[in-house]
Amino acid sequence: MKKLLVVLLSLGLIVAFGMTASAADVKFGGMYYLVGIYEDNPSLKEDGYSHAFFYTRVRLKPVFKIAEGLTFTAQMDALEKQWGNTNWRGGTTDWTWSRPQTPSTGNPKIQENFEFEQGYVTFLTGIGAFQVGYQDIDRWGTLFGNYGRTGPRIAFVTKMGPMTLNLIYEKVYESDTAGTTLINKVDADNDTYALSGIYKNKGMEAGLLYKYYVYNNTRPQGARTQMTQLSPYMKATFGPVYVEGEMTYWFGMTPEYEAPVSAVMKDVDLEAWSVYLKGKMNAGPAYFGALFSYASGNDLSDSTKNTTAPSGGGTSFSPALILLNNDYNTWAGGHAAASPSLSAANPVTSSKYNTIIYNAFAGYNPTKKLNLEAALTYATVDKRALSRSATGVVTEAVSDKLGTEFDLTATYKLYDNLSYMVGAAYLWTGDYFKGANANVKLDNDYMLMNKLTLNF
Repeated sequence: MKKLLVVLLSLGLIVAFGMTASAADVKFGGMYYLVGIYEDNPSLKEDGYSHAFFYTRVRLKPVFKIAEGLTFTAQMDALEKQWGNTNWRGGTTDWTWSRPQTPSTGNPKIQENFEFEQGYVTFLTGIGAFQVGYQDIDRWGTLFGNYGRTGPRIAFVTKMGPMTLNLIYEKVYESDTAGTTLINKVDADNDTYALSGIYKNKGMEAGLLYKYYVYNNTRPQGARTQMTQLSPYMKATFGPVYVEGEMTYWFGMTPEYEAPVSAVMKDVDLEAWSVYLKGKMNAGPAYFGALFSYASGNDLSDSTKNTTAPSGGGTSFSPALILLNNDYNTWAGGHAAASPSLSAANPVTSSKYNTIIYNAFAGYNPTKKLNLEAALTYATVDKRALSRSATGVVTEAVSDKLGTEFDLTATYKLYDNLSYMVGAAYLWTGDYFKGANANVKLDNDYMLMNKLTLNF
């Protein structure tokens, strides 16, 4: 029997090694990071508490070259979690082992193990390139307004001299198999359609995006959302000076009722905008610069108008280590305990809706491997409105000031692909975090952090 197994195994290996490889080449990319933080007062309240923890992520992004002009790209994330966090499996020991997903712990988190984020094919044709599958979405121009997320889409890209033209379709929500209320409702899907053009020349890049959103998931209840996004951006280098900027204008109906409009069901007219500007000056081993961002909010004075910019400033754009930082919001929970920032009507979150941000920064590179940087950020809300009652009474926060933050970071390249950063941040808490209660006692917050990052 053993001889037979050895023969079968040998034949299997011969066949395996003799087969023609389906992929001519595989290029592996990815990254790993580990972050440790200590924070003195995350609640922002007097006599608050402190916390300290590590969080981590592993990302793999292989690109399979099947043939000339034909590739398949995948992206997988693993161990997206805090060290020692046992919410997935329960208990008091943070072990990772092969296990089936089960809801028995009450809060299963499959991302702590392994999750496919992307999978798409890219193929070249005589008229341009197609990308089909789950891939990057909501990324355009500068970091401002962008989100680090993926979704199903079909993209067509073609070049015309210095111009690149993009045509994109995204499937946001499929109603046909959604559930009992929307099942088989063909006209209840959510989709987007986009057209963009990008011009690149020496030291100059500019683009314009037109994107149309058709959200029909509430159509069976008589309403639908239709909105349009126009986003121009530019990047330019003039000697030692670099500048970039982006603006977005939104308009449409959110929602629009197809059924007869009642006193409660009213059409909502969307008109909102956001803007971002940044300048940086290089002076030998030193540099300095400033940025400004604005994302409109809503004063809630008219229930038939919506002036909150739907994309805000995005989660990829984070000029401060604590204030409105998306990584901080994800792993430390933000400042919701002390803040009215999660107001559904006029939110202020790490997506930076309804915000005005000023930031000045300066850095110095003593060696090619070491970078030192300091930054000062001041932020307010655009509108102080928190909620609107059924009778039209608007409740406002006592102040529009989110706070002022000073950050210091030092980053050293241990290898070309491996860097270690230490940072410190101090936040002078703004009175917006009192909400509508002027008697709330607030206090300042500071954070110490270190981060190990590997890119490959």
